[in-house]
Amino acid sequence: MLSESHLATIEATLPAVGAAIPEITPNFYGRLFGAHPDLLDNLFNRTHQKTGAQPQALAGSVAAYAQLQLVPDRARQQFILKRIAHKHASLGITRDQYQIVHKYLFEAIVDVLGEAVTPEVAEAWDALYWQMADALITEENHLYQQAGVAPGDVWRDVVVTGRQYQSPDTISLTIAATDGSPLPSFHAGQYISVQVPLADGARQIRQYSLTGATDRPDWQISIKNVGEVSGFLHEQVFEGDTLHVSTPFGDLVVPDDGTPLLIASAGIGCTPAIGVLTALAAQQDSRHITVLHADRSRARQPHRGQLAALVEQLPNAQLTQWYEEGHVPGASDRVRTGFMNLEGVDLQDDSHALLCGPAEFLSAIRAQLIDRGIPENQIHYETFGPELVRVGAA
Repeated sequence: MLSESHLATIEATLPAVGAAIPEITPNFYGRLFGAHPDLLDNLFNRTHQKTGAQPQALAGSVAAYAQLQLVPDRARQQFILKRIAHKHASLGITRDQYQIVHKYLFEAIVDVLGEAVTPEVAEAWDALYWQMADALITEENHLYQQAGVAPGDVWRDVVVTGRQYQSPDTISLTIAATDGSPLPSFHAGQYISVQVPLADGARQIRQYSLTGATDRPDWQISIKNVGEVSGFLHEQVFEGDTLHVSTPFGDLVVPDDGTPLLIASAGIGCTPAIGVLTALAAQQDSRHITVLHADRSRARQPHRGQLAALVEQLPNAQLTQWYEEGHVPGASDRVRTGFMNLEGVDLQDDSHALLCGPAEFLSAIRAQLIDRGIPENQIHYETFGPELVRVGAA
C-alpha cells in the first residue's frame, strides 16, 4: 500500500513526470529492446511501436493509475486494471516480465529527470509501480486459474478447418484442436491471441474476437487484411495449416441480469458483436436489444448478411446501420448515410452498452451515451489497438 508520504510525493511530482512522458517512453523502450530484442519481435506490437501508439498507451495507463491514487475511484481503477489484465493474460504475461519492465522504466525516468529523482521521489514511484503491478499480477493469476492453466501457459497449436470470405478484405477462419478434442469454452465477446512467423524471423501477435457459437468444439475468428499479421493470415494460411493461438480472454461480455442492451460497432469491430449476437440468438434472449453498426460501404462490410440474420432471430431486437460512402438504395430510418449518431435511436434508460471499434468511434459514441444519461459503469467496450488512457480521462 502507498503511504501518505508516497501519495504526497506522487501528487507533487505527477505534473513533472507527466510532462516528461514523451521523453521517458522512447528512452525506456530503447533500453528494453536493446537488452531484449526478442520482446519486440515476439511479444510487443512492433507496428504500434513505430507509430508511437503503444508507448502512449503504457504512459497513459501508469499516469492514470497514479491519478486514481490521489482522487480515489475504485470502480475506474478496477476497470482499467481488469482490461489490462485480460490483454496480458492473452499474451501469457507473468511476474518476470514486470521485473524487466521495472528495471528499464526506472532507468529511463532517472535518465530523463536527472537530479529531480531524489531518493524520496524514486521510492514513491517505485511503490506506485509495484502496487499497480501486483494488482495486475493477482488479477492475471486469477484469470489463469479460471482458464485452468498455469500462469503464462496459454498457448496451443490448432489446425485450420475452414476458410471463408466475409467481405472483399475480410476472411473468417475456423480452427480446431489438432487431436480432435473440443477446444476450451469461452464467453461471447471474448478474443484469442494469434502468433504468426513472419519472413524476417519475428513471431508477432495480434488479438481476434471469437465469432462462433460458444457451444461448438471449434472456434471461429475473422480477420481484416490490415497490417503484417493479418496480411500473413490472409496470404499464407489455409485449410490444414497450423496456427499458434492463446486461451480465450476478454471482459466484453453480456450482463446476465436481463437489462436492455445497446450493441454498437464500427468496421471490423462487428466481430465481438457477431459473437455476442450469436449467443443471444441461440438463447432466444427476449430483452430489448438495439444493434447499431457503422461502415464505410455496404460492399466492404464484413458479416453484413449474418448481422442482419442474427438480429432477425431475436424477438425484441432492432438493427440500424450507417454507411459513409456510396448510394444506399432504399435508405431509411434503419439504413442511414454518414457517421453513426444516436439522435433518434430508441435507447432504454437502464441499458448496458457494448461498444467495439476504433478509438475515435468509441470516444464519440461513449460521449453520446453519457449525454443520453447512460451511467459510465454501464458502458463496456473493446478497442482494436492500444487503448490510450489519459490523465483526467473519465
